[in-house]
Amino acid sequence: MRDLLEETPGLLAFVKAAESGSFTSAAKLLGTTPSAASRSISRLEKQIGARLFLRSTRALTLTPDGHLFLERVAPLLKELAHAGDVLSRGISGRLKISFPNELAAVLIDAVIEKVAKPNPELRLEIGISDRFVDVIREDYDVVFRVGRLPSSELSARKIADMEMVIVASPELLASRGHPRTVADLSSFPFARYVSGANGFQIAFEDGSIAAPPGVIDCDSGFGLHRAALHGIGAAYLMRYIVSDDIEWGRLVAIYPGVDLPVLPLSAVHAFGLHPPHKVVALCDLVEGVLRGAVLEGNPDKRRRG
Repeated sequence: MRDLLEETPGLLAFVKAAESGSFTSAAKLLGTTPSAASRSISRLEKQIGARLFLRSTRALTLTPDGHLFLERVAPLLKELAHAGDVLSRGISGRLKISFPNELAAVLIDAVIEKVAKPNPELRLEIGISDRFVDVIREDYDVVFRVGRLPSSELSARKIADMEMVIVASPELLASRGHPRTVADLSSFPFARYVSGANGFQIAFEDGSIAAPPGVIDCDSGFGLHRAALHGIGAAYLMRYIVSDDIEWGRLVAIYPGVDLPVLPLSAVHAFGLHPPHKVVALCDLVEGVLRGAVLEGNPDKRRRG
């Protein structure tokens, strides 16, 4: 371990090169030259006995060993870089975050009013996307994700439970009939969430799965919501997003006789057990805002409360 700590320049260069995709960009970030960054990474590779990058004139690509090493090293360096936050509770510096677009509408105002405005030394970078961004490679401080998280070296804090619902317009149900079973859903037209090579499925609590046909495929929950309102297809969405539409009759909830899962919303970061104060403060705010929003969007929970 002592020998590896002596390779700190190589560790820093490795992480920056992996995040930026080139030795040149890494060198600029570290205030050194590309050749010096490359040499320090070569020394690191020799020290650990593994090749971290595939080098070519066109691209710099992580090897499988490089991916594993990055998942271990990046959180440690990030935690070290923010160690001063333990002593200073002020919120300053950069805070790069990512929200799913369905959540942005209810969160952005609160983040600006409660985090950005009271902390003029803080520089916010906000990404709004349903894409599962790469926390380490894209250098995010915290990413909010809905759904089951794959196993990784990242840390996650559960923020809320998001109840899911299948909805369709009254016009579509009048013309196509009302699905009563999972089998009915498998032949019902849907506006489907599709991202990359991942296909669309709805998994139910009893283990059954529906894979309905798509009339519209979209990588945005906002787009799926609009498609459902226009009667193009049914959509599988977070209940609180469509609660007003259900209450006012613009959309109808479909119950196929089997319970839908409750999916966790998690804050994912690479800081290990000690995230900086600004990340903790943001997570606390989001948790409070969504607790109210989810409660307001679920009449059953309002009555129980």
